[in-house]
Amino acid sequence: MKFVNLLKATLVASLIVFSLSSCSDDGDEQTGNEVSQSCLDESGLSVFELTDDAKNSTREESIDLVVYDAFLAPEGAFERFKDETGITVNILMTADTGTMVSQAVLTSGNPVGDVMFGIDNTFLCRALNNDVFLPYIPSTWDELSDPLKLDPTGRVTPVDYGDICLNYWKGHFDPPPTTIADLTNSRFSGEFVTQSPETSAPGMGFLLSSIAVFGDDWENFWTELRDNDVAIRSGWSEAYYEDFYSKERNIVTSYATSPVAEYIFADPPVESPPTAIIADSCFRSIEFTGILRGTDSPAASALLVDFLTSIYFQELIPETNFVLPANENAELPEVFNLFLEEIPNAVTISPDLIDRNRNIWTERWTELVLR
Repeated sequence: MKFVNLLKATLVASLIVFSLSSCSDDGDEQTGNEVSQSCLDESGLSVFELTDDAKNSTREESIDLVVYDAFLAPEGAFERFKDETGITVNILMTADTGTMVSQAVLTSGNPVGDVMFGIDNTFLCRALNNDVFLPYIPSTWDELSDPLKLDPTGRVTPVDYGDICLNYWKGHFDPPPTTIADLTNSRFSGEFVTQSPETSAPGMGFLLSSIAVFGDDWENFWTELRDNDVAIRSGWSEAYYEDFYSKERNIVTSYATSPVAEYIFADPPVESPPTAIIADSCFRSIEFTGILRGTDSPAASALLVDFLTSIYFQELIPETNFVLPANENAELPEVFNLFLEEIPNAVTISPDLIDRNRNIWTERWTELVLR
């Protein structure tokens, strides 16, 4: 890992908390109106072109891939990339996605690393509005799912997606909940645990789902959840393993892939997943990769973006990170084909509206639920 990158990371660490609380606009809440300018509009930044000469100059280079703390590198993947290109990839792990993005904003144009993996659609505008990324259209662009290409200029490239969904234990409820609105029914009092949207990506996804589903009535929904004894935890691991896995509570905010994981890791083995999802209100989370603007190694970084979106790498990430590939030519492992429930109408909110209203929504949520 480069010493200068460690120095930069140390210098910006003390500013992260301030950045997380101050990056969003202080204007009035906007829940459905057109915004005057989108973060997805043309940025004016020049697109990096990867030439053959540039490719040939990258051997023996070493670059840093910035990731969030839950990222798991597929075994042997970056060793294979080095064998193919001569480029060494160092994993530079930060904290959660919000901290990772805030650090990138603070160092925009003089980045800590070279490529970022894992910025999602809830933080996308924060980065794009601050010119964090160098536009680049990877060689795999035409293989990637069009609905996932939120930025047509290539500042970020979709690398995977997943759905944040309510999970429950099969057999515990008769009948089980089928909609998000069921959570306010007294029959499920004390059964639901979720995460704070201020500290957790799934928690934010569930809050956004409730806003998309209930519109102006989202506050009433959360008031009813509070009255129905919802439990709030700081992170996914705490909610899932301490409350849900122990069966202290039998409904949790997690992912559409969580039942597949329960099947894979079951001990003793099971014939089918012991958990299921409520598919009516899942929030679509899209993760992106991108070259950090100001990198000293743009060509090597571009080759890494190509690799991260290649069929080879895309077929590895479902069973390591339990997300789904953005490359439409990548095949899912058979266990996913057997047990992954399709989400035909995943909930979405535009990145612009999320960016403009994040602080307003989370502050109001805190007033309703925690105070």
